[in-house]
Amino acid sequence: MKTTLRFIALGFFLLVACLVVFLTLWPRPTDTTEPRVFSGDGALLDYCSPATLDGQGLSADEIPKAYTPDCGFSRMPMPILHNCREPIATGIPDMRGLWLAESGFIGHIERIEQCGNRMVVTSAGLIHDFRMDGTLKNGARDIQTYCTNLASAIKVDDEGKIIFRLFNLFDTVSRHLDSGDMIFTFVDGKQTRMQRACSIPEEDRGMYEAGLEYNSESS
Repeated sequence: MKTTLRFIALGFFLLVACLVVFLTLWPRPTDTTEPRVFSGDGALLDYCSPATLDGQGLSADEIPKAYTPDCGFSRMPMPILHNCREPIATGIPDMRGLWLAESGFIGHIERIEQCGNRMVVTSAGLIHDFRMDGTLKNGARDIQTYCTNLASAIKVDDEGKIIFRLFNLFDTVSRHLDSGDMIFTFVDGKQTRMQRACSIPEEDRGMYEAGLEYNSESS
């Protein structure tokens, strides 16, 4: 029995070790981020006047995909889809704007951009740039805090919930609208209620920090 348990423990350790090596050494895709994205401080912008998506401008296909630089950033990037005017695709909710957590992971901030079936979520030192078509090919390639390299497919269900599927194997996080707020649900089921804002409070550094403490009393 003890021998069996040792083999199981060894197998688990090797599996975790191989996963860590894979996630850190897996080659990154070619970085196509436009230089202008890191030319200014996106935290200084006003986000209460989203662009009119009337088709009179660039389409989602005409703007290069953006990626997290190195293993994060210390200054909020400028908007990636700033010049896109393609209307949001049918069946996809309009979540554009700057979102501040009011419960759950207090201090968490997300900026969401959209056009066509494309969405860019900038938050906690990383950039999610993806298409909501349920494929890994057009999904998010994310560089996390510890330089791990993850891939997710993103889909929209019948209720308008945007769901991330890690390696298209299982659901991890989701976002959906609820009475004007956005509900961000983590893989463990914990929810963070977020509200739109025009700007980032000067004292709030949640955009650049990972590992925020979950506030269960306010959820």
